[in-house]
Amino acid sequence: MSRPLRGGVIGAGVFGGHHARKYASLPGSELAAVFDPHPERAAALAEPLGGRAAASLDDFLQAVDVVTVASPATHHAEQALAALRAGKPVYVEKPIGISLDDADRIIAEAERRGLVVAVGHQQRVVFQAMGLFDIPEQPLRLEALRHGPPSERSLDVSVVLDLMVHDLDLALSLSKAEALAAEAEGEIDFSGGWDTARAEITFDDGFTAVFDASRRAEAFKRTMRIVYPSGEVEVDFLTHAFRNTTPYPLNPDYDETPAAKDQLAASVEGFLKAVRGEAPRPIVTAAEGARALDLALAVEQALEAGR
Repeated sequence: MSRPLRGGVIGAGVFGGHHARKYASLPGSELAAVFDPHPERAAALAEPLGGRAAASLDDFLQAVDVVTVASPATHHAEQALAALRAGKPVYVEKPIGISLDDADRIIAEAERRGLVVAVGHQQRVVFQAMGLFDIPEQPLRLEALRHGPPSERSLDVSVVLDLMVHDLDLALSLSKAEALAAEAEGEIDFSGGWDTARAEITFDDGFTAVFDASRRAEAFKRTMRIVYPSGEVEVDFLTHAFRNTTPYPLNPDYDETPAAKDQLAASVEGFLKAVRGEAPRPIVTAAEGARALDLALAVEQALEAGR
């Protein structure tokens, strides 16, 4: 058996901690190093998991085989590019970057070096567990709501790139159509940026998707309704309430599957399998991450136009 892949995490925050623990616990990988501008935070995360805090980014890149970028979104591109230039496959937490130039440079560098890049839209794992990708119809309409209370996390980007981008990616994963136009309205609050946003996107085959995201709500809410020619699928992702009126056999107990119970583990494992050549691709590719980013930026542009 080949030696475990040495995993490294850039960013010792909440998501960095999640990724570090996956590298330490998944078969065929180990946590080797963590890099963070605050060395004490890196050490506090890495050392109990058998890794170490790297003194610099160069030191970090020499100590690892694969890299997760879990820093604030404004740093995703520069750190992913540094890892790729060092010859390391990369898992970038969503969004892949904050501009299309960011995404294009990451894709080009990965293609030039023949390296795997995965993007952290791991909630596609849930759709797979439900069986939604097996429905042989294109959706007619999608309505997604994603609310959460105020948090200090991810305030470097808008609610669109923080929360709504998850549902934008899920809509794109269900439809082969291309987005034509986006209309949006929202509110700027405590972060100084857009903290609530409502968007309606029309696609070239008539598919319409409506998104409602807030990070100043009183409570967590996450629901989705998908309308197909033959019926509807409605899910409350927090209570796991499930309604399916299509003729296609979906799994209402999706939340009991191992992958849905630990979406991040499934996503990181998919990345590692792609790196080892055991899978043809990660769960979400860089190109797919770029497509979600493109749509998110279109929503942001519509928000600005409506100010």
